Amino acid sequence: MQALDILAIAAHRDDVEQTCGGTLLKMAQRGYRTGILDLTRGELGTRGSAADREREANEAARILHV
Repeated sequence: MQALDILAIAAHRDDVEQTCGGTLLKMAQRGYRTGILDLTRGELGTRGSAADREREANEAARILHV
């Protein structure tokens, strides 16, 4: 495990991607090690399941290079 330069923390999955995803991508492109910490799994969401949220979060992480 490597130390991160930037860690974005949010209550819900997709919060970081919607609020500062562009900034994380830009920082990753500049060589910073970035990461996302979601404090919930999306298990109480009204649309889809926690597994759906996990798949979406993994795809977003791939796109954002986190």
